[in-house]
Amino acid sequence: MSRSAAHSSRYQAGSRLVVLAALGLSLAACASDQVVQTGSIYPYDYRERHPIVLTDMPTNLDIFARGLELDQRQRDDVKSFAASYRTRGKGAIAVQVPKGDSRAHGVLDAIRGALSEGGIPGRTLRVTSYQPTDPGLAAPIRLSFMQMQAKVDSKCGLWPQDLGVSNAGFNLRNEPYWNHGCATQSNVAAQIADPVDLVRGRTAGAIDPIRRSNNIEKLRDGNDPSTNYRQDGKGQINQAIQ
Repeated sequence: MSRSAAHSSRYQAGSRLVVLAALGLSLAACASDQVVQTGSIYPYDYRERHPIVLTDMPTNLDIFARGLELDQRQRDDVKSFAASYRTRGKGAIAVQVPKGDSRAHGVLDAIRGALSEGGIPGRTLRVTSYQPTDPGLAAPIRLSFMQMQAKVDSKCGLWPQDLGVSNAGFNLRNEPYWNHGCATQSNVAAQIADPVDLVRGRTAGAIDPIRRSNNIEKLRDGNDPSTNYRQDGKGQINQAIQ
């Protein structure tokens, strides 16, 4: 074999090695991008899928004008709204008045008076106007303020998995479906009177010294300190129905 032929053969072999090495590196890079999942990372606990969080949300009250004054029910609603604002309200009270309603300004004066009776000064209000979307529908005067509330930090009604037979892997793992527990969490969040209760417990209240002293005396005498509630008239309601 001539020197040039040997050199050409060595060059071709080296080129093939370079190509094979580059191909191997590319395949290794592709393999590194693939994540092999050996266990489930699906959030099993419903509190992880649908956590309850604390956030500032608006509290609204709609007042529909029935005349130039507020009736007793509307006046009570406004006073209750004012009490809620004094307890947990943040910022100003926004008042949105519909445009084109001749009775709205008269009702607005009545609302100011009811809020003043509830301890809310007029300088706390921020009055703006809005254009009703449908003139044929009743447009309310909307009062709103921001306060801390509990809510579910997810959207209910999502079904990313098929509960039928099409998703065999999900069915074999026997995991709860995504929407499970969302409605319960939403109901719990809506019933929380003070959202801070979800963060920490309350300070223990004062004890009843008289009751505790009586219970201690009963224990010293060997008596049961528990209370026996009366059962007088048990079943009278059923008897009256019969």
